[in-house]
Amino acid sequence: MSYELSEEHRAFRTSVRDFAEAEIAPHAAEWDRKHHFPVETVQKMGQLGLFGLTAPEQYGGAGGDFTSLCVAIEEISRVDQSMGITLEAAVGLGINPILTYGTDEQKQRWLPDLVAGRALAGFGLTEPDSGSDAGATRTRAVLDGDEWVIDGSKQFITNSGSSITSVVTVTARTGERADGRPEISTIIVPAGTPGFVAEAQYDKLGWHASDTHPLTFTGCRVPQENLLGRRGKGFAQFLATLDDGRVAIGAVALGCIKACLEMSVQYAGERKTFGVPIGQKQGVAFQISDLKVMADAAELLVYRAAALKDSGASVQEFKQAAAVAKLYATESAVTATRIATQVFGGYGFMEEYPVTRFYRDAKILEIGEGTSEVQRMLIARGLGLPVE
Repeated sequence: MSYELSEEHRAFRTSVRDFAEAEIAPHAAEWDRKHHFPVETVQKMGQLGLFGLTAPEQYGGAGGDFTSLCVAIEEISRVDQSMGITLEAAVGLGINPILTYGTDEQKQRWLPDLVAGRALAGFGLTEPDSGSDAGATRTRAVLDGDEWVIDGSKQFITNSGSSITSVVTVTARTGERADGRPEISTIIVPAGTPGFVAEAQYDKLGWHASDTHPLTFTGCRVPQENLLGRRGKGFAQFLATLDDGRVAIGAVALGCIKACLEMSVQYAGERKTFGVPIGQKQGVAFQISDLKVMADAAELLVYRAAALKDSGASVQEFKQAAAVAKLYATESAVTATRIATQVFGGYGFMEEYPVTRFYRDAKILEIGEGTSEVQRMLIARGLGLPVE
């Protein structure tokens, strides 16, 4: 299998890069400083077709491949991770569950606006007491007549409380299995439903321009037909959803690494100490060389995983490739921002330089959509090791 991007992918990369440089890069620092979610820019991303890259044409999408989505996420993240994660979550966690498991009626109702970028959707999985242990969810949904009554809370949910959020899908306990384990299902909850509240936005270390909220559900009633997919299959649904998301997060990380490399090369060529550019010093040049290695390796792993997805590889093969790509790319991104900050020296500690924002934004990459520890567990299991 070849992991080389096609000419079409390369041309598409150029168009997304031009958009990112013109519409996002000049404003990213201000959005970050003001913790501003730029709805207008998100909708421009929709007009460019970025939210509909993998969606079928019948819903307004391009019917394209997963690799194209990764290219778009990488290029947006190269200038601003907040907008990169907005795109990643909107497609991977918002559109994909409805597209994959929804009924025809659910797809027709929600997808056209989501695919066009006129609206956003969130995926409510994580809870205050169940992060990596998602099977321990406490949110409950009880069937009362022809309505689900939902009570519980979710946290760290992206795209869940913006002015254009139209819907959030949430996992909830809907009963108990014969072996005593909880039955977990996924339910669609439209924004504005009584009893559903997106609480105040978090004050985060990074990703200041992304929309992230805790959610509460108190006697929240939705129709029985808002069940997404089969009852009791919510846990399997979210596992499959996260496999795609891990590769996409790897693309966010790849954009970060490449940005660190580009900024470091430029600065090391311009900044002079002791009469010569700092890039002439081995202590600096060798670290920047490491950034190049990280960028190339992460690129191969991310696009290899994307190619496996597009070629219809087995679930297990794709799962393993996704975990490897996510682990390496995200941990490398954190290291890359540390190196880039060191190259910039004291200026790397000043908010006027983008490297500072990249440094703050990177850490969550090792946590979101499965921590590094979870990725290592998945990789070990894929090797046949019965690790817990």
